[in-house]
Amino acid sequence: MSDNEAGNSMKKTYQLDTKLTHSGNHPEDYHGFVNPPVVHASTVLYPNYETMRNRAQKYTYGTRGTPTTDALCEALDALEGSVGTILVPSGLAAITIPLLAFVSAGDHILVLDSCYGPTREFCDRTLTRMGVDVEYYDPLIGAGIADLIKDNTSVVFTESPGSNTFEIQDIPAICKAAHERNAIVMIDNTWATPLYFKPLDHGVDISIHALTKYPAGHSDLVMGSVSANERCWKQLYAHFSLMGCCASPDDSYLTLRGLRSMGVRIREHEKNALEMAKWLEEHPAVATVMHPALPSHPQHGLWKRDFKGSTGLFGFTLKTDDIEKAARFYDALNLIGRGYSWAGYESLAVLVNLSDRKIAKGTGDGVLVRLNVGLEDPADLKEDIEQALRAGGFFN
Repeated sequence: MSDNEAGNSMKKTYQLDTKLTHSGNHPEDYHGFVNPPVVHASTVLYPNYETMRNRAQKYTYGTRGTPTTDALCEALDALEGSVGTILVPSGLAAITIPLLAFVSAGDHILVLDSCYGPTREFCDRTLTRMGVDVEYYDPLIGAGIADLIKDNTSVVFTESPGSNTFEIQDIPAICKAAHERNAIVMIDNTWATPLYFKPLDHGVDISIHALTKYPAGHSDLVMGSVSANERCWKQLYAHFSLMGCCASPDDSYLTLRGLRSMGVRIREHEKNALEMAKWLEEHPAVATVMHPALPSHPQHGLWKRDFKGSTGLFGFTLKTDDIEKAARFYDALNLIGRGYSWAGYESLAVLVNLSDRKIAKGTGDGVLVRLNVGLEDPADLKEDIEQALRAGGFFN
């Protein structure tokens, strides 16, 4: 946890790459060593009874933060412009903990229909059991969400672009409507990161990240973060402290190390993904490409207005409704891996099932493939897709 005291020491005029390199970094505190130490802790000693009784020192117990976790939180606050950040053991925990912190029995919440699959499962299986009314809305609703907000609506949950179908939401319009009715706005901002979209600058109250993805960047850890504005920070941190759901110092250290190179990596992901998306858009075996940075994307204008760039994840549909044919293509991939997660250095693909959706069904013109473009040479990725399409029977 960080209260952003040190984070504010990074000049607001510094560019993002400078913040990535230097935020959360205090060599003077550690004998000049560039990186903060990995502090493993449960017990923290107090000098006397009075200090212990009042918890009148910076560190009180391992679950409440260490110099290692604080360094990462400070860096994230500098990027987000947030008052405080909590670290949790996974991206999913970064979704569930703020929802639990701000939602009570009898509340109504609005969740975009194209949310991350486990978000929907948590809402349907846990929040509804707690007596929460969960309503899924069209991700393209924009200011029209005002018509869905009720007197007991406590949270509007957003994600832009939406998972798998990549709709861009009008976040400022949604925030304006929600705040007029005193609802909290949360966003899963994992796709864009604060490098390409800063949610709090657009009115969002709570920004959620799977640090597993671009910040860590190497497919070797799971971790999440939640950053809040002044309105929501105290309540978020109070609930987090009660949950005992904290991140490890080792993973925090690795994520902070990954953060230093995230700017360089994400630009390469962006460049490679755009090259692949443009190539696939012209491919005879592909029906539709869903990449917000392409002019053909239906919400390209919104993306261009609000985002500073794009990343390495997008979708495309094959010209077939035959899942077995699509599976033959998928199984024939050699260089592109078959696996969940994304934003690591290696390319991955997933055949997407949208059967749980009510509204955001995508283009509906073939089997949907989610493609994470890594740091390989795009020429090799194109060759892999070509040979897999041939193996799948898309052309001779």
